[in-house]
Amino acid sequence: MKKTTILFCIISLNLVLGQQTPANEQTQNILITNAFIHIGNGTTIENGSISFSDGIINYVGENISKEDSFPLLLSKKQSRVINANGKHIYPGFIAINSTLGLVEIDAVRASDDEDELGDFLPHIRSAIAYNAESKVVESVRPNGVLIAQVVPRGGTISGSSSVMQLDAWNWEDALLKSDEGIHMNWPSPYSRGRWWLGEDPSLKENKDYLKSTTSIKNFFEESKVYSGQKPKHLPYSSMKGVFDGSKTMYLHASYEKQIVDGVNFLKEQKIKNIVLVHGEQSINQIKYLKDNKIPVIISRPHRLPDNEDHDPKLTFKLAKKLIEKGIIVSIDPSGQMERMNTRNLPFYAGSFSAYGVDKEEALKMITINAAKILGIDKQLGSLEVGKDATLFVSKGDALDMRTNILSNAFINGREISLETHQTELWKRYSEKFSTQK
Repeated sequence: MKKTTILFCIISLNLVLGQQTPANEQTQNILITNAFIHIGNGTTIENGSISFSDGIINYVGENISKEDSFPLLLSKKQSRVINANGKHIYPGFIAINSTLGLVEIDAVRASDDEDELGDFLPHIRSAIAYNAESKVVESVRPNGVLIAQVVPRGGTISGSSSVMQLDAWNWEDALLKSDEGIHMNWPSPYSRGRWWLGEDPSLKENKDYLKSTTSIKNFFEESKVYSGQKPKHLPYSSMKGVFDGSKTMYLHASYEKQIVDGVNFLKEQKIKNIVLVHGEQSINQIKYLKDNKIPVIISRPHRLPDNEDHDPKLTFKLAKKLIEKGIIVSIDPSGQMERMNTRNLPFYAGSFSAYGVDKEEALKMITINAAKILGIDKQLGSLEVGKDATLFVSKGDALDMRTNILSNAFINGREISLETHQTELWKRYSEKFSTQK
């Protein structure tokens, strides 16, 4: 009995030490003055102020003093003024198509909830698998990533995604928009030989392509005719929102043929809301995508192109070519070490800016454009009166890794901690080596 009690205490202590402590509800009216404000919709205010109360923005505009602010703030509450002289204010960045909170340690199967067995899984919900206490989630906030679309992986239809705020006790507290979309991985029309077995690694025709697309068509037809009879068929019933337009269908496709075949199929099925994810070869179908009003979530730029004969810098130039044609574009942080690298989301936008995208247009990719795609633009994505006070203050340009140094961050008006496991280690060993001099 004594050993059991000691073991329980040790486990409890570890849980307490590892647990994030979410911020308390906003109790003070907050006014931030003397700042360069990036609204998030392409406009800026060079010397402005922003105030918010009860988690809602109630003023954004020219700079005001504390005395001037009282008509804007509720006089019954204590007010706090933050002088952000020389600093920049941004809306909280939004990571689309992320697996934050679904995997903690790749090598530990028990901490990996991003994928389930099966091919057609629209009923799988990423929201309930989200780990609000993940140290990886905590590590992305110091770079301004405060909102994420959490997406399952695997299969032909992976499941439904939800939008989460990144400072919560549990998945219920984190949830901003539940089951807003279904994710489908369109089959690749090509395959590559296994080079490690001596096979030719170049692209060749996928002999199972027709079989794979036919199975998708059959599943959609069966889902459409399903009338809710008992016993309930979860996969079929979960497709209802895609057909009635209440949910978005996210088409994951890279090759040109994938994109065209996938979009044509969804149009034939009368799917209203379609978003293309990845879209490496969308550059060849810009007019087609624009005519069909399809937003594109392009892959992060820090990678090589898919084809050997493509411009090595194409991945950096793609955003400019799509944006200048009027397509809504956001950024997909998925790929190698995607959860940890989600913290680099603002720097992906900065890289696109370095290759022709206007700086404020690049900012839109991870703010208002992302919010529009997710259907939360009336609540988040820009700094406007009536929207949630989800924002941060940076010492410099938030799209530049050298100057994106946050001093304050707020989610729904709650000032969150910017401490992480990494910052604690940095402070610990900085102190260690400073005492040895």
